[in-house]
Amino acid sequence: MIIRRAVEKDMDGINRLLCQVLMVHHNGRPDLFKSGAKKYTDEELKNIISDDERPIFVGTDESGNVLGYAFCVFQSHPDDNILTDIKTLYIDDLCVDETLRGQHIGKKLYEYVIAFAKDSGCYNVTLNVWSCNASAMKFYEACGLKPQKIGMENILGE
Repeated sequence: MIIRRAVEKDMDGINRLLCQVLMVHHNGRPDLFKSGAKKYTDEELKNIISDDERPIFVGTDESGNVLGYAFCVFQSHPDDNILTDIKTLYIDDLCVDETLRGQHIGKKLYEYVIAFAKDSGCYNVTLNVWSCNASAMKFYEACGLKPQKIGMENILGE
């Protein structure tokens, strides 16, 4: 597998995986996630691909087929009243094609992101995971991530 920054020719493969992620979320929380929707327009995805503050990494096979991706965002809080000014690489989305899971593609993508974050002078790498996505939580825990904060809700009307 080759891991590299995404380019526009990867958009079809990225969009295919974005649909898979959406269905995981929709199946887990249909009250929050629409079925058949698209997270980004093609124009938005092109802009993200070219944005150095929001790097997307793809894992591809020798033919250039996208096997997985990691959407990342640099974050910092300069001059914040309470937060220290650290540089964080936030993983906005990490996905491996559902037909290829269990082949350590996600682990390799995650390790690549960690190395990139270190090389970029980041203090930490963070992400959010939906509690309805037990397999993702198990994967991230196996990668050594620990809870940083927990979002909670009270659904009204129940």
